[in-house]
Amino acid sequence: MTAGRLTTHVLDTARGTPAAGVRIMLYRISGQSHRKVKEVVTNADGRTDGPMLAGADLTPGSYELVFCAGDYLRASGQAPGGQAGDGVLFLDEIPIRFGIADAGQHYHVPLLISPFAYSTYRGS
Repeated sequence: MTAGRLTTHVLDTARGTPAAGVRIMLYRISGQSHRKVKEVVTNADGRTDGPMLAGADLTPGSYELVFCAGDYLRASGQAPGGQAGDGVLFLDEIPIRFGIADAGQHYHVPLLISPFAYSTYRGS
């Protein structure tokens, strides 16, 4: 069996560019418990420098990625305030909850963002 992995990336659809500098937290969900597993920041290509989880660390279960879109949108001049923590945004933190059934597969969870919308899908 091939070792599975969990990856993500963020694209800024309003600007048509990768979203560099987006902070992302990964949580393992068990009942009402949320345990932070990892925290990363996207690179210049809008990707993380490595998988969020891989090999033995990737186990079946429920997970949640939380994308700090508001800080990115403020820093890129697409939201009021201009500084992280200033202003109220329509989209601030974007949680995406998903399940991993087969730890041998590649799960890719991309995020496409703009100041007023986002979308995601299971990528390859």
